Amino acid sequence: MVLAVLLACTLGTAISTTAQEERPQITPGERKVPRKKDAGPRAVGLLQMAADGKTSIVPIAILVYGKFWDASAYKADPVPMALDSGTVYEAERTGNSLGLFTVGSALKRNNGASGQPPWIGTGAWRPIGTETATKGVKAEAIPVGIDKSDEPPRLTRDTAVDSTKAKAPASAASAPASSSVPASSAPAGKSDSDEPPRLMKPSAPSEPAAGSAPAGSSEPAPGAPPASADAKPAEMKAPDTKPEAGPNLPASDSGASAGSRPRLRRGMPVAPVDEEVPGYSKPGAKAAASSKLAETAAAKSEIKLVPAISDASGPQPKSYTFEWLKGEEGDRRKQMVDLAKDQLRTYVAARAKGNVTAKVAHPARSAAKSGEPILENVQMVAYDLWGSNVPVILLSAEAHMPPPPAGATHSEATDLQYSIFLVAYPDIYGNLRKLHVGITDKFHLDVTPRLDLIDALDADGDGRGELLFRETSDQGSGWVIYRATADKLWKMYDSLRPE
Repeated sequence: MVLAVLLACTLGTAISTTAQEERPQITPGERKVPRKKDAGPRAVGLLQMAADGKTSIVPIAILVYGKFWDASAYKADPVPMALDSGTVYEAERTGNSLGLFTVGSALKRNNGASGQPPWIGTGAWRPIGTETATKGVKAEAIPVGIDKSDEPPRLTRDTAVDSTKAKAPASAASAPASSSVPASSAPAGKSDSDEPPRLMKPSAPSEPAAGSAPAGSSEPAPGAPPASADAKPAEMKAPDTKPEAGPNLPASDSGASAGSRPRLRRGMPVAPVDEEVPGYSKPGAKAAASSKLAETAAAKSEIKLVPAISDASGPQPKSYTFEWLKGEEGDRRKQMVDLAKDQLRTYVAARAKGNVTAKVAHPARSAAKSGEPILENVQMVAYDLWGSNVPVILLSAEAHMPPPPAGATHSEATDLQYSIFLVAYPDIYGNLRKLHVGITDKFHLDVTPRLDLIDALDADGDGRGELLFRETSDQGSGWVIYRATADKLWKMYDSLRPE
């Protein structure tokens, strides 16, 4: 009895174990999350507004499938996609729309030009508020064909057709009876002018009669009278296949067809603007000889830089301006200046400590450490990048250490001119939290590039604001886009160091 019970328990356990092993095992993480549909490309450019009214666009970056690419080289076959004719850019100042710029033609930098963008676009600039008013359709006071009197309306005939019939040659009246034009069915004694107007359908092409030559044949039909010697065959005019005049553009070698080429925000095409920009020419055209003096003058002319966005399905412009409370801006400015001075003193002390020749304390260095840094050209701006009414404060300045006391020699720390860029925001306790500190000089641009703020804009189309800078390093000048997070500035795109 006991043996039977043990055998039954063992069999039941085996059956339950087998049943559990046959259950399907679901491995976590195998389910694929559906990918969000891409809204299309989004291009970031920089509008250059000169004092003489000339406006051009510099392509910076283009966002495709969540990744930024160099807009001056993306799908350049031969013109970059960001500078296709008819592409519309919306210029924005702190997120507020200023107007629309439509690209007309693209210009490429010549080999002689240096320090300039490789591509620029010229076109038509239309500031906001200057849109041409659309003229509405105005109904006529009296329809055409109706007299002003009280007489009933009546149909009128086309006088041009009647005059054409009157000028027809008399030989047309003696046409043979086999003509395809049917005879008039008007009764005798009535002129054609008394007939009501009728719509005439074109006669269908009929088969050639027996004895007539087929269409296009140069030989006379059998039985037809021979043609006279003076008769000349009808001249056939060949279609005009001459291509339209245009620039000698090189053929594309990228292999991308026009159907697979994505499009940015499009508008009505504008006529190409034939502007002579020093150092630039149309692709495929011979570069015009421009003097170095003209290029230098164009580079040093006063030009306003305004960010511009081209996106056919992107969000509407959103303002990132932060409104200060009364007396708040002055307090924050003092805090930012004090923080910048502390950071500069720390930077100078670290450089002096790293100098191998500074083994003995020098009175000039001691004065430099204890002295108050001097800030010049201080500029501070605040943006509401997160939409939470929390300001992201940016301060830039030129600085140098105070001169040494009388009788002391000058040191490297007191002779150098420093560039400071500081980004911070107030936390919940009102204290400033640093996001980025950039201090550099002309000898350390390879380690810390210099940043010059352009403006705030929505670079990726998510509704939050990003920061656009001009970057100057030992490699040259470029553009960089940063996103302000809670801990630091996160780099989204760098034209000098593409990933």
